[in-house]
Amino acid sequence: MKKLLLYMIAFLFAGCKDKLVEEPRSVLTPEFFSTAQGFEAGLNAAYAGTRWIWGPQDYYNLTVCGTDEFKRGVDGSSDLNTYSSNYTPSNTNVGNVWKYCYTYINTCNGLIDNAPVITGMDSVLKKRMVGEARFLRANYYFILVQSWGDVTLNKSFQNTPTTSATRDPMASVYDFIIEDLTAAITALPPGPLSAGVQPGRATAAAATHLLAKVYLTRAGSAAKEADDYKNACTTAATLINNSASSGIGLLPDFGKVFQEGNEGNMEVLWSVQHTSNLAYNGSPKQDNRDADNLLCHLWVPQYENQPGMQRDVFYGRPYIRAIPTRWLTDTVFAERVNDTRYNKTFQTTWICNARKLIPNWPDPLPPGAPANAQPGKPRFGPGDTAIYMPGYEVPDAQIKATPYQVITPNRYAPTLAPTVTKYFDTKRSDMNAPSIRPIIVYRLADTYLVAAEAAFMDGRPGDALPFINAVRRRAAYPTGNPQAMEVQASDLSLDFILDERSRELCGELTRWQDLVRTGQLLKRVRLHNTDAQKNIQEKHTLRPIPQGQIDATTTGPQYPQNPLW
Repeated sequence: MKKLLLYMIAFLFAGCKDKLVEEPRSVLTPEFFSTAQGFEAGLNAAYAGTRWIWGPQDYYNLTVCGTDEFKRGVDGSSDLNTYSSNYTPSNTNVGNVWKYCYTYINTCNGLIDNAPVITGMDSVLKKRMVGEARFLRANYYFILVQSWGDVTLNKSFQNTPTTSATRDPMASVYDFIIEDLTAAITALPPGPLSAGVQPGRATAAAATHLLAKVYLTRAGSAAKEADDYKNACTTAATLINNSASSGIGLLPDFGKVFQEGNEGNMEVLWSVQHTSNLAYNGSPKQDNRDADNLLCHLWVPQYENQPGMQRDVFYGRPYIRAIPTRWLTDTVFAERVNDTRYNKTFQTTWICNARKLIPNWPDPLPPGAPANAQPGKPRFGPGDTAIYMPGYEVPDAQIKATPYQVITPNRYAPTLAPTVTKYFDTKRSDMNAPSIRPIIVYRLADTYLVAAEAAFMDGRPGDALPFINAVRRRAAYPTGNPQAMEVQASDLSLDFILDERSRELCGELTRWQDLVRTGQLLKRVRLHNTDAQKNIQEKHTLRPIPQGQIDATTTGPQYPQNPLW
């Protein structure tokens, strides 16, 4: 029987009535799973594992960094951002994601294996909870197969460690994921806004979206089947066409989707819940591998070093792990008359919040200076604009005559660039605190784009067009012209679809997977990422098997490494 070295953790979690929240308990055992109380606690433990994926910097580094969208910020990992020679199987980010996925797959296995023996639980409730466990297991395996290809397929609960392991073909892993999701869809409530569904719980809508993306991803892999693109489009279209009955739909305003406090809106299919309790999330004083939601920090520039600025909770702690590539700012978001998404994705203005280091006007005043400018007097004061990043080039003379600091794309630096605002959290307790906002993982706009890509790749650009145009029309709200945003079937190409995914999903932890799925990682990184273009190689389309896994496999054949690693 094929087994993986078991990564065990000393936490079990129980829920509360109003929100998916967990409490530490003890080690998972088959005996505990076999009780109704333990079954519920074990399911919440499986949900808690999602916080170790969506929130810390590990998965962020594997999905955002080193793509055509983002390159290295001053505090970013040079290994994953630049594909340097130091990017090896011993990379901690790679090892952590592998470990967390297998840890919580095992939790899901325990739930699914032991469900038949549980007594004293309503059968409908049990079926739904097993459906949730299968949805979560599918998510963990999907991360693994996208990142590593052939991986160990553990289908049963392991309660003792083992030192032997083998890798299964990715085709078998995809079949298992599809089996899980197909079963989950029939067992789960329709949508996240259905009566009695707690925030963060799995639903048929979320499982259907994921199933469509699984078909689409398999279609771009060596495990592809002839009808994958067709099945991806049909599955996504079914969710879209039945959205009203599931209580879901596109919001009119793209900017409202990620509005702080609005994470439960009707466009959101599934989110990962976070909490302010450090017993569950880890401590902000520890390293970033804890289960904290750090996404509010990871794009924040060193604004506090600029005139008139100091750190505060509103603008965030400046970790600046990644900055936009010039391709992202100059090409993807070039159209800003009708497309509102650039200014709703990036922070471009900082307001003076300090009474020190405010520069004075020179004598003589530069041509074009404001009428109220006075030589030797401050250019601006508290409450005025201190930094502005327009996202396009401005003549030097105009910059010199502007009271505040204007930073154009040719002046972006690893310390200073526009900030992705989708994860802003102004409610944190202090500067260093992690975010407690839910992280939106799946949303309906992505379902539209999955349907469009699948139809296009299936040779049906006319069928892809309505899905693309629905997303593009929404992007014009409220100041643009929706009709001007529409494109024709002849405009569609794989490059256009990938560009559209950037405009809509920038920073949402999907880009590396998008480029690998479409076979465009090497091409696009070499074209658009000046930090990584010289280093990226064919082997980087898969992650290296963690060295810890290879070293821990001491019985039987050595655990195989991915090619060229």
